[in-house]
This record gives sequence, structure tokens and C-alpha cells, in this order.
Amino acid sequence: MSLRPDRRMVLGGAAASAALVASPRGLAQGPDPMAKTIPSSGEKIPAVGLGTWITFNVGEDAGLREDCVGVMRAFFEAGGRMIDSSPMYGSAQAVVGHGLKALGPGAPVFSAEKVWTSSDGPAQIEETRRRWGVRRFDLLQVHNLLSWEKHLETLQAMKQSGRARYIGITTSEGRRHRDIEKIVVERPLDFLQLTYNPVDREAEQRLLPLAKERGVAVIVNRPFRQGDLTQALEGEDLPGFAAEIGAKSWAQLILKFIVSHPAVTCAIPATTSVDHVRENLAAVSGAMPDEAMREKIAERLADA
Repeated sequence: MSLRPDRRMVLGGAAASAALVASPRGLAQGPDPMAKTIPSSGEKIPAVGLGTWITFNVGEDAGLREDCVGVMRAFFEAGGRMIDSSPMYGSAQAVVGHGLKALGPGAPVFSAEKVWTSSDGPAQIEETRRRWGVRRFDLLQVHNLLSWEKHLETLQAMKQSGRARYIGITTSEGRRHRDIEKIVVERPLDFLQLTYNPVDREAEQRLLPLAKERGVAVIVNRPFRQGDLTQALEGEDLPGFAAEIGAKSWAQLILKFIVSHPAVTCAIPATTSVDHVRENLAAVSGAMPDEAMREKIAERLADA
């Protein structure tokens, strides 16, 4: 048996399952999506977050900024918390800040940011904080290991002084995994961000087991290969086993594969669509694939 998936077909089910009610602070509050534990603290966080690479880089365009506000509103209403950005992402930081201001103090954001400069890290972090309009960041990360030794010292000092809650490092597209492994072993980190999906599985060989062993939370970037993976599968039939875990689209099947890994804490798909952000958050409700089904998913997507 196969199902014809469409990113639009899941909207009705996702909206119906939300059963939103108004919160005291003005934002609707949906059911919590599957929560994962941050090992270094025991804090729970929803397993699907929101990335901002490309999608929130809309400059000063008022209409596009309001579209991003709509995405953020839908994200929070569906139970999301982590929003991730970087100085590398053009105007994304300022657009996130605009959204948080528009949504008001009730936005339950887990703010994840990065330092990405070869020079003055503290100055860049302060400018980033100003753009977001937050008192402090929940998570600060060294983006793609640029000047990581110097910046990790800064982030550690900020954590110790209460100016950041968690610290970490990031990589993407399989780059510098050997360096990442060495840092995870030698430095006290709360988070590691990397690329992982049913097609890009290099992280399974060492980094994911190592993160689990060392008690480091894992954020997964590029879950859909910047949209290339879901676009390549558009119009293809879902495998029959997708129904067994309640996956109604390829995007949901991919997210279920990712967040069901025991080392993964949160995946951060980026989107400009309210429909898609609701669909993504709905992916972590219901059953999750076991190891045998995870392998079936990977096999089916191997040639995507």
C-alpha cells in the first residue's frame, strides 16, 4: 500500500490536532510536541525547532517580515520553542527580533545564536543580542568552528556569569567532523549542531554516539537538505509503513527518522510557510520509528 503525499494534505489534520486555546499572554498555546532532554541540565525542549537560514533573510521588506512573524506565531502556537540564527544569515537576526517584538513578551522562545567572526566576538554577540531584543541568549554557539578556541573561552565566561545558559559548537554538511570530535572530547559543551538526515548519515559513525556518551545535546541542521530532499520526493508515493507511525508526508517521515535517534535533541527545519511549520511540529506527535523502521526509511530515501 502507498500514499500520495503532499505538504498541503497534512494541514487539516495538523490544525485539527492542535486544539489551540488562548494563553494568558496573548499567544495561543498548542499541545507540547515530543520533548527531549538537554543532558547537561535535564531541561526539556520540543524536538522540532525553527531555523532561519535564507528563509528569514528578507531585509527591510515589510510584507516579507510580516510573513516571518506569521511563521513564528504558528511555530509557538504549535508548541515550538527553539529558534536558531547566526550573524552569517543576513537580516535574519533582525527579522527574528522584529517577530519577537510583534508577538510580545509571551513568546516562549528558546533563543539559539552563534558567534561568527575572526575578530571581536563579544562585540558581535552584543550586537546580535540587540537585534533579537532579548536580555540574554539561551544558547550561544561557535559557528562552523571559526576562531573556535578564542570564542569558546568567551562563551564559557558568559555562561559562568549568567549571560548565556548553554554553549556549543556547530558544523554543517559534514565538514570538519574530526575537529568536532576532538573538541567534544576535550571541552565542556552543552550542545553540538550538525547535519543529519536519512541521506546524510556520517554523523552516526562517531559524532552522535560520542555526543550521547559525553552528555552533549544535538541540534540537527539541514534536515531536508535546504528543501532539496523534499522537493526531490514531491509527488512520489509514501511507503506503506509510513502510516504505521502516522507520517502523512515525506517531511514528517524524515523528521521522525531524525528525532527518533536517541542522541538527537532538536531538529531545526527552516521554512517561510505557516502550513509547513505546523506540519513539521505535528511530525513529532504519535509513534516514532524503531531501529528496523529507521533503516527502512533510509533505504527508501537512499537514491533521493
